[in-house]
Amino acid sequence: MNKRIFIATALAAALTPVILSAQKPVSPPSYKAEKCYGIAKAGKNDCASTGNNSCGGSSKVNKDSKAWIYVPEGYCERIVGGSKTPK
Repeated sequence: MNKRIFIATALAAALTPVILSAQKPVSPPSYKAEKCYGIAKAGKNDCASTGNNSCGGSSKVNKDSKAWIYVPEGYCERIVGGSKTPK
């Protein structure tokens, strides 16, 4: 077996669980929470309503109006730029 193919296969097998686990929405927290759109930093969103960042941690820009994070219930409207609905 070619050594290069063996190394590439081993690397792909090692990275597959990491890549697949990053493609899921974040599970709801244990406390009463609501989705707050427009406040997540790039790469820190829990999910999104539509688009390329529909999975957790995949937002490319800060304060994406379609990306959301969980916040304690009643706090979203207190945060500047926060919205309970996507824009």
